[in-house]
Amino acid sequence: MKKLTRSTTDRWVAGICGGIGEYFEIDPNVIRVIWVILSVLTTFFPGVIIYILLWIILPESGEARPVEAPFEA
Repeated sequence: MKKLTRSTTDRWVAGICGGIGEYFEIDPNVIRVIWVILSVLTTFFPGVIIYILLWIILPESGEARPVEAPFEA
């Protein structure tokens, strides 16, 4: 199952657009252009805030994630 993660190989700042491009299997540069256009049309503020939130929320690809232990009665 595919997981949305930040890219560690195709990144300019945090790897958000690279990770989205890898997830949807499209060129990350297309994602970057769309992101910039939408940010400019919304006066930058929402685009920057969403980018920062995704930077905080999304793990990097290959990063260890906590695994829940199975419940034992």
